[in-house]
Amino acid sequence: MPRAQLGSGGETGPRAVSSPVTLDHLRGYAIARTLFAPTTLARAVDALGFVQADPIRAPARAQDLTLRHRVRNYRAGDLERRYPRLSLEEDFFVNYGFLPRGVQALMHPRRVPSTWTPAMRKQARAVLDFVREHGAVHPRQVEATFARGVVNNYWGGSSNATTQLLDGLHYRGQLRVVRRDAGIRIYAAHELPPVAADAAERRRNLDALVDVIVQKYAPLPTATLRNLVMRLRYGAPQSASDVDRAMAHAIRRSARARTDGIDWHWPHGEDPHRLSGEVDDGVRLLAPFDPVVWDRRRFELFWGWRYRLEAYHPPPKRKFGYYALPILWRDRVIGWANVTVVSGALVPEFGYAAGAPRDPAYRRELALELDRLRTFLRLE
Repeated sequence: MPRAQLGSGGETGPRAVSSPVTLDHLRGYAIARTLFAPTTLARAVDALGFVQADPIRAPARAQDLTLRHRVRNYRAGDLERRYPRLSLEEDFFVNYGFLPRGVQALMHPRRVPSTWTPAMRKQARAVLDFVREHGAVHPRQVEATFARGVVNNYWGGSSNATTQLLDGLHYRGQLRVVRRDAGIRIYAAHELPPVAADAAERRRNLDALVDVIVQKYAPLPTATLRNLVMRLRYGAPQSASDVDRAMAHAIRRSARARTDGIDWHWPHGEDPHRLSGEVDDGVRLLAPFDPVVWDRRRFELFWGWRYRLEAYHPPPKRKFGYYALPILWRDRVIGWANVTVVSGALVPEFGYAAGAPRDPAYRRELALELDRLRTFLRLE
């Protein structure tokens, strides 16, 4: 069954669509354009532009659950295993994840506001010198040498101070992740470009980063586009003062339409009318951060119910479960599944927004999807 390949943009100027674009068009288009025909791992990440990462494994990490629909013969952990041989980087974009090296370069060198005390800067220089001397290092090696104690982290808890120094050096581009060992980032020193980009080049880089956003998450309501563009203030802090201009420029050069009082945006050259008819009959269990369902605002507009990831909520407050995977059937997300592996067997539990479908085609397609999930998890 055919699925659309990603289109390309790049032209400038207003791009309003003349023929009516309905919510049905947008829904089908959103699915068809991102669930492109499975390809190689490198090409899939390049087509997506960015793959959000998450450490939770239920039943696999989010990056693996996202890529399994888009990479031929993909197995859980393939990204981590093959990462050292691919032209990819781990970094913060609009969230933390994996992205092509060329996209990452658009965010560097970062001009990071000074939040480190003189003592922390001295510690960071010592850690960086240690990494340069020893090559690829595990955080435990650094901690064994420096033993910096614990500090409060972004989430309100505590974390190892040495780990935060490593994270800070990585964010500043002075370290890069060269591989992972059992999910732990292994760092090596990274040389920054010798000369920072001038203002004109920073604007071009920021526009290119916005293009990556539109390419991955389209069709986007204006509010979602603005939210994502604002996140670039962290991904590219040297361009933080320019994000309003970048947002206005993105609106001018994107294709767009107004549907039910909401303005939608997508790359110029793509046709929601055509692509919306290319959704197949399959069932897919999606990662919570899959581009089909990432935007909870768009999710509710498309499918008429609210979904949320509840892994970080106390169990008594969970409605959907610990790590609910949205169930996509045809052009509808109809419910969710929590999937565990017990004694080598897949154990799924399902919930539905409006009751389980009685159509035998759904049961057949769901069984095929669970078989694919077993293969992906190597449970054959």
